[in-house]
Amino acid sequence: MFVGRKRELDKLEAMYDSRQFEFAVFYGRRRVGKTTLINEFCKDKKTIFFVASEAAKQENLQLFSKAVLQTTLPGLAAPSFGSYDELFSYIDSICEKERLILVIDEFPYLASSYKAVSSLIQAHIDQKWKNSQLFLILCGSSMSFMEHQVLGYKSPLYGRRTAQFKIHPFTFFEARNLCLGFSKEEQAVIYGITGGIPEYLSRINPNRSLDENIIELFFNESGRLYEEPSNLLKQELRDPSTYNSIIGAIAGGSSRLNDIAGKAGIETGAASNLLLSLLELGIVKKEIPVTEKPGSRKTIYLLQDQMFRFWYRFVGPNISGIVRGIGPDIYLNQIKPQISHFMGLVFEEICQQYLYQPEIISSAPFLYGKCGRWWGNNPVQKRQEEIDIVALNEQQILLGECKWQSAPVGSDVIRDLMLQGNLFYMTEKWFYVFAKDSFTKEAEQCAEQYKNLRLISFKEM
Repeated sequence: MFVGRKRELDKLEAMYDSRQFEFAVFYGRRRVGKTTLINEFCKDKKTIFFVASEAAKQENLQLFSKAVLQTTLPGLAAPSFGSYDELFSYIDSICEKERLILVIDEFPYLASSYKAVSSLIQAHIDQKWKNSQLFLILCGSSMSFMEHQVLGYKSPLYGRRTAQFKIHPFTFFEARNLCLGFSKEEQAVIYGITGGIPEYLSRINPNRSLDENIIELFFNESGRLYEEPSNLLKQELRDPSTYNSIIGAIAGGSSRLNDIAGKAGIETGAASNLLLSLLELGIVKKEIPVTEKPGSRKTIYLLQDQMFRFWYRFVGPNISGIVRGIGPDIYLNQIKPQISHFMGLVFEEICQQYLYQPEIISSAPFLYGKCGRWWGNNPVQKRQEEIDIVALNEQQILLGECKWQSAPVGSDVIRDLMLQGNLFYMTEKWFYVFAKDSFTKEAEQCAEQYKNLRLISFKEM
């Protein structure tokens, strides 16, 4: 079952209907659904679909030739092309007369085996394809390569693309469609442990309980996600061991560069370079308070990939026990009681996504330009403050508190949030309190008293 990506599909269909040369670039982390999306778009359309491999130049040419000839001369045994130029020249002759989609998936592998391929594609675009009906799609999981070697201004292909698609994990509201058989709270936990990655979501078995799914995926030696982080790092990085230390430090609560380096046992400069690679892979994200300018010294590092965060916090430290076959006991007795605490950051993310739902933006008290977390000094109380969500424009601000707890949220949370509002100069202030469960009568009375206060339960979301 194909779910989501309607905006991307609508754009691709509009490009296809143009009957002109189109060149789309797809990129995003592995397992995010790039190939599935392209396949959905290409079904019922004449398509040459080639997936490059980590192989030598000649082997990739043979595989590429086979993909081309299977589409254009089906059923005939045809030899491989003698060169890539000969292969692309053959495509020249076809796309002059009819609409043809040419997909090169895992393009970084092809470019690695044949360095001149980008320049060769550029030459064919400029000399033949730009006046043809070819729809060229290049796709890759190496985000650094795709951003610098395909989209970057130093690339031979710079300026040729007519669209680019950075494919992100599903939001919670999109991911829910892949786990409809579970309660809303269980859907949130599933989103938290999979990070919204479609391939991981597809592994959730609707005929098993949430606990059974988590045990089967993570706490079983044969589980699909038991070794997933290390497998991904091995595919993308030469020496994963040091990166493991960095990720483990962040998962353990370190967020500032010096703390991460110290916990990982490496020099600060080396840690900075390693973090840069993890940022490019989409595993780590860099945050500053939403009111700060880029380059702020208040920079912290967090795990952007929630599955990595779950794995490094709960699975990695328990590998020995899982290998001994006591993974289910470890999960039920040690991990499950901590899931609610783990969901704190996940719930903050879901609440931010909620604020950007079209129907919520259209009814918002103002149009917010930026949204994120905030932390800083309270000069009156002489202490550090943290606010889960701050959305703002120049004169208006929205402050949000997110509580993933079973007990009803009380008026004390509202009072603290309103006091934190005094830290900001904006004249118009709004306060949103999000609750996993419900609110006390006193909190509801506050909402009746203050017109700029909104109480939002997870059920309502």
